[in-house]
Amino acid sequence: MIRLWLPLVVLLLWAAAALGAQLLPLTPNLIQLEQILATPEAGAVLGYDDLGRAIDARIIVGARTSFLVSIWVVGLSLLVGTLLGTVTAFHGGWWDRVAVLGVDIFLAFPGILLAIALAGLLGPGIGNVVIALTAVGWVGYARLARAQVLSLQHREHVQAAVALGSSKWRIIRRHLLPLMLAPLIVEATFGIAAVVIAEAGLSFLGLGVQPPTASWGAMIRDGARYMLVAPHMVLAPGMAILAVVLSVNLLGDRLRDKLDTRMTARTGTQS
Repeated sequence: MIRLWLPLVVLLLWAAAALGAQLLPLTPNLIQLEQILATPEAGAVLGYDDLGRAIDARIIVGARTSFLVSIWVVGLSLLVGTLLGTVTAFHGGWWDRVAVLGVDIFLAFPGILLAIALAGLLGPGIGNVVIALTAVGWVGYARLARAQVLSLQHREHVQAAVALGSSKWRIIRRHLLPLMLAPLIVEATFGIAAVVIAEAGLSFLGLGVQPPTASWGAMIRDGARYMLVAPHMVLAPGMAILAVVLSVNLLGDRLRDKLDTRMTARTGTQS
């Protein structure tokens, strides 16, 4: 079993590369014609691409792109989905029916295809990628928040707050949201991995960040034409995506186990 510290190290390196990329003396867009498709060497441990640019520098800059997109998309999706699912479920009635209908409509379309369509309509760019992925990403959080509210609103402490005349917003803020945080955080953790893959896919199709800005998906697209002569152009960004997504999923699994109160109680009973 992979130890917890390894995924943590990978994610810390990802975050450090994303936040510190602008502080490092990198030249990701420097073209060196004599180094076109050159294999890894001391000056560039991951080699050079089809324009003679150092792949390691572009990997670091690409980490910033994937990190910012994932944080923005997951944050906005979590905020919108949680508020919509919580408020509509707690009010009930036609509010809840309309929200469920909207969620069902979005779920009827494959999320990545809808994101591709939206990104194509909005045009390329990192801001439009965030909008497109957020437009399809809020659905899972809304459905989860709604299920949690329907489960929690019949508990004794919530019914007591209703009987005492507490406002709906106070009940949601003080009695529902704290108990919903654990499953929502776990869902957001897995959402980061999904957004990293989605951003790479959109960039691969030319709908993400535009040249010369580095993106892991765009690097794979550029290297696909040279797979036989320069496989390092695809392997380097591909391994970066694999490492980040696998690390996020491993930490998400561990976090889910830690926050699962039923599993914790069962483990304590057995011991």
